[in-house]
Parts: sequence; C-alpha cells; structure tokens
Amino acid sequence: MPTFIALLRAVNLGGHKPLAMSSLRDFFADLSFTDARTLLQTGNVVFRGEARTVSNLEHLLEREAKARLGLDTVFFIRSADDWKALQRQNPFPDEALRDPSHLVVMFLKEAPDAKSLAKLRTAIRGPEIVDVAERQAYIVYPTGIGRSRLTHALIETMLGTRGTGRNWNTVLKLAALAASCE
Repeated sequence: MPTFIALLRAVNLGGHKPLAMSSLRDFFADLSFTDARTLLQTGNVVFRGEARTVSNLEHLLEREAKARLGLDTVFFIRSADDWKALQRQNPFPDEALRDPSHLVVMFLKEAPDAKSLAKLRTAIRGPEIVDVAERQAYIVYPTGIGRSRLTHALIETMLGTRGTGRNWNTVLKLAALAASCE
C-alpha cells in the first residue's frame, strides 16, 4: 500500500477550524486508511491507503471531512515519492541548511505557469525570494514570515491557485514520518 502525506489548510490556527489530531486520525481510520499519524497540531497526516490519484484522494477527503467532521477545508495530498521529489527539487538548498524555519514550501492545488510566477516576483516588495517547481512554491523569508508583506493571500492571487505552507523543518519531519511507514 502506498504512503501519502495530507496537509490540511488553516486548521487550528488562531482558533480557526479547531480539530483534535486524535479526531483526525480516527477520521482516516474510519475511511479505511491505515497507519494514520499526525505531526504538530496544524493538520499534517501521514497515512497508507489503496493506490488512488492524488486528485481523487483530495476530493474524497474534502467531501468526507465536511460530512463527518463538519470541517470545510482544503486538503493537499502528495505521495511519499512526490515528497522525496519536492525535497530534491528545492531550489534553495543553502537556505534549507542555514535557516530552515525561514524557508517555506507552499503546496499548491495547481502548478502555476511562468507568467503567474513572474507576476508574483514583481509583486514582492521585500527581501523574499520565490521559485516554483511543479505544484510547490518555495519561498525564502530572510527576515521572517510574520513581518513580511508577501502574504499567503497575495501568493494565491498572483499564482491563481490555492495553497498551504509548511516550513522546511516540518517538511523534513514529515519525510521522516513517511519513511517510517514504508
């Protein structure tokens, strides 16, 4: 059975969309997925299940979360192989080593085109650096994300797709958790 990583958008952030991780693990078990493990309180799940397309998994989980948990959120799914590839594709390996908490990967629903990426880069008014590989945007926030004017909303607007971000430390922790399931 393949291993997948699910990222939920905007759960348990500032009291928004509260969800206990034990409930999330139970939710995956109720849907016949196995070995569901959560990381942190922000909706990160590593699980195993029958081979399906990522798109089908996202739609199933979004629909069932709304029906079973009353949770209207967006799921971003990557296979364990996708996760390994996105780590290799990181265009900022020096930043990943030097300051992993200031390197954010924004997981996207759709791969943006070059024109959208150029539009985003033009909109940046600070020291941030952005690059895209497939359905991931890699963003370096040298002075931190909290004070940056390169917001989640701006990124989504410029790229024309929805996303959810995780810092590089979390990316590595999820990789280790996925490897322990295989």
